[in-house]
Amino acid sequence: MRHISLHIHDNTSKGLQKEYYLYFVPRRSVACEQILKEEKVHDLLAIGEYPLYMVPLDEDVISFELNFAYKECLVDADTSSLWHIAKAIHRLELSFGLIPNVRAKGKASLDVAEILDRMQTEEPVNIDNVLPDISTLILLDREVDMVTPMCTQLTYEGLLDELLHVNNGAVELDASIMGAQQEGKKVKVPLNSSDKLLKETRDLNFEVVVQVLRQKATSMKQDYTDITTNNQTVSELKDFVKKLNSLPEMTRHINLAQHLSTLTSKPSFLGRLDMEHTIVESESYDISFEYIEEMIHKQEPLASVLRLLILFSVTNSGLPKRNYDYLRREILHSYGFEHMATLNNLEKAGFFRKQEMRSNWLTVKRALRLVVEDTDTANPNDISYVFSGYAPLSVRLIHQAIRSGWRPIEEILKLLPGPHFETKRGGLSRASSLESLSGGSASVDKAASGRRSVVLVVFIGGVTFAEISALRFLSSQELMEYDIIIATTKIVNGQTLLDPFVEKLS
Repeated sequence: MRHISLHIHDNTSKGLQKEYYLYFVPRRSVACEQILKEEKVHDLLAIGEYPLYMVPLDEDVISFELNFAYKECLVDADTSSLWHIAKAIHRLELSFGLIPNVRAKGKASLDVAEILDRMQTEEPVNIDNVLPDISTLILLDREVDMVTPMCTQLTYEGLLDELLHVNNGAVELDASIMGAQQEGKKVKVPLNSSDKLLKETRDLNFEVVVQVLRQKATSMKQDYTDITTNNQTVSELKDFVKKLNSLPEMTRHINLAQHLSTLTSKPSFLGRLDMEHTIVESESYDISFEYIEEMIHKQEPLASVLRLLILFSVTNSGLPKRNYDYLRREILHSYGFEHMATLNNLEKAGFFRKQEMRSNWLTVKRALRLVVEDTDTANPNDISYVFSGYAPLSVRLIHQAIRSGWRPIEEILKLLPGPHFETKRGGLSRASSLESLSGGSASVDKAASGRRSVVLVVFIGGVTFAEISALRFLSSQELMEYDIIIATTKIVNGQTLLDPFVEKLS
């Protein structure tokens, strides 16, 4: 606001007379307008709003683009972003009808549900004889499952994000990686469903993607050989030319896959994967502790150290005071005392902290079958293929919420961070767990029109590509009668999730 005021004052001092228009996205704020008044420019401005509360990133993914929402809620106690999330959902309801079933887990999720109820009172959605398009809303705090984003994603799109960083449906990388001869030049590669080959491969485990690309390339080579050696009919030539149209897509993904293969075959990458599995399976506290200690002493990138440290801390419900103090001190000695603010933020958020009680991780892991032995990544029958053996906790919870509500896993939910509740809207009162929602009706009433019901899953704090892939896998299963739409504050990986928490003292 001061920056804008400066421009106006500068123009005024030069005697320039202009009309000024200021648009807030998605809404104006009192604090901003107050500064404009203090700077004596408020009356010179025509102020408006552009209510862009959500951006569709793909056919089944919506982003609220609230990069700092999670940090603001957990560290700064600023919950203004939750109003934005509720407003976005309410706008969807005004178009598609009141969502009758709501299930939430986590403090922020409950707050969003309450704001949503308040908005329904203030600006009611018509519920008379209107069959809603969305039958269930599931709200989930990222805090409930911090294990999943700290693990390295092993789906094709997940790995692209981990190693090359996908931003708003595109990845920017050196032109040389894509086979161009221009050194130092960057190219932007779009990644969305309009790319047929990406749509086919994005949710597969990366091991399988390499095989799929190899098969397609071999098939094309065989077709070319047939064309050049045999007398082909016109229609056969036409089919071959049609296949050639997909050649640019093929080339693009072969270049990307080759680059990823180079990075994922490094011993450091494979060693890290092994350590993540060791921590998730709670196999050896000492081995995990020593591995992280060694990373700190080698001064490996701080983001990599923090990811493993948080995974270690979360699965152990914090670290014993002696170990906690030691690792904290070692980080400050190795990386500099300016990182004290970062460690304070992580402690405040509950990611890296002292142990106050015994860990519940083993109980949760066994009850929800989070570690699956002998996962078949080529023909998966379980969501664990996205991490080659670990099933995302968040997706296990969502599957349960869709299938039979929270009631059957109430005891497990109590072991996870934050409160939970489920309710039926449109006249029925709210309760911590309603009987009417377990069993039949909780498995999401199928739309009477014969269409598949839609479940809207909202991640407050971010979602990873691997979780999106796991949810798509669930939705594609024969017994699953629902289409899943995913909404999130931002698509994240372990590093981008932690970025807002990283704060250097100058």
